[in-house]
Amino acid sequence: MASEELACKLERRLRREEAEESGPQLAPLGAPPEPEPPARAPTASADAELSAQLSRRLDINEGAARPRRCRVFNPYTEFPEFSRRLIKDLESMFKLYDAGRDGFIDLMELKLMMEKLGAPQTHLGLKSMIKEVDEDFDGKLSFREFLLIFHKAAAGELQEDSGLMALAKLSEIDVALEGVKGAKNFFEAKVQALSSASKFEAELKAEQDERKREEEERRLRQAAFQKLKANFNT
Repeated sequence: MASEELACKLERRLRREEAEESGPQLAPLGAPPEPEPPARAPTASADAELSAQLSRRLDINEGAARPRRCRVFNPYTEFPEFSRRLIKDLESMFKLYDAGRDGFIDLMELKLMMEKLGAPQTHLGLKSMIKEVDEDFDGKLSFREFLLIFHKAAAGELQEDSGLMALAKLSEIDVALEGVKGAKNFFEAKVQALSSASKFEAELKAEQDERKREEEERRLRQAAFQKLKANFNT
């Protein structure tokens, strides 16, 4: 009995393989059509993604969509009006108030920053500050958006009594000294057109010279220490 069942199974399998090799066959006349498998319902995430894509497409068609920026951000090329030293000082200030160490300054961290600078803001005022430079609509400040505050201040694009202008003015960075390509007043100066390439190279050379000077001073201190140690041992 078992051998007969095995033979039937083998025969059915052979027939199925032959049918697959010969291609699909038409159903015999009069036979009811095979039911199609039910369509899978779209998931919530797929619906949300499709909705976002359609929304952005509508914005593009209406000219209201903001261009998507490259993930790689280079402050020295995107803000050539700032010196390397100023950008580093602004980066240090940004990291100082980025308490979460996530690369962003959120609403509460901005609140703390403005209180430390002596210009506390209301909740709506803080949201308005972020909104003015929030390019990706995430409700917090990236380092690029933080630099954008000082760029707008230098270009005269901020209201004199705005929270962002207060932030720029009350920062402890000496912008007149570090500042915007030799501009005497950072907040009134317009961006001046100078050769960014030559300026960049000059700043690199200055950094290298300063590093060499520090290494030479360290070497001299070590030599003096060794000499003093030798005199002490004799």
